[in-house]
Amino acid sequence: MITELVLLLDSQRWMHAFLVIAIMAGILSPELLKRSYRVEIPSEVQIAATLFAFAALFLGEVRGYYERFWWWDEVLHGTAGLLLGLLGFLVVNALNTSRSVKLEMRLSFVALFAFLFSLSLGTIWEIFEFAMDEGFGLMMQKPMLGDSSGLSDTMWDLIVDALAAAIISFAGWRYMKGSRRRYVDTWVARFIRRNRQLVRRRSAQSH
Repeated sequence: MITELVLLLDSQRWMHAFLVIAIMAGILSPELLKRSYRVEIPSEVQIAATLFAFAALFLGEVRGYYERFWWWDEVLHGTAGLLLGLLGFLVVNALNTSRSVKLEMRLSFVALFAFLFSLSLGTIWEIFEFAMDEGFGLMMQKPMLGDSSGLSDTMWDLIVDALAAAIISFAGWRYMKGSRRRYVDTWVARFIRRNRQLVRRRSAQSH
């Protein structure tokens, strides 16, 4: 990406250069959040977020994969729905099962939160695409099914987001109901344990 950034600046493609800088900043953000707020983000989430940002913004927008492969956008939206739903489920379930946080929610509400969390962030992304197209003359909303306005692209993106979010929310609900897998249990437990240790460390330092 650094090599691509140098080439973009040399050819004066300012908007794509800005996107590459934004991608690199997004990839570094988990480490910055960890240092600023002392939150330990699971390595699996960091790897998935990094790969998604690289595929969506760098390969998709900068390298033109959205035009090369018609299915690229829908695959990424489905992946985003799964990742965001998993993130919403992970955070709320960790808070719900942590002894240090006084929070008790029904399992169905945790699943509903994960679904709405994923869908709302997907909607915000569509608003961002519209704003970039209107403000900077980009074509993040692609012509689709004979519709040059981009409306069909937006609606299909939201439909795919909703389906993926529903799948991960249902899977999370089944996990919490007792159909658990050892790896997921370990992941959630590690997330709670690491952040509980960071909170205690921060409290000790303040005293």
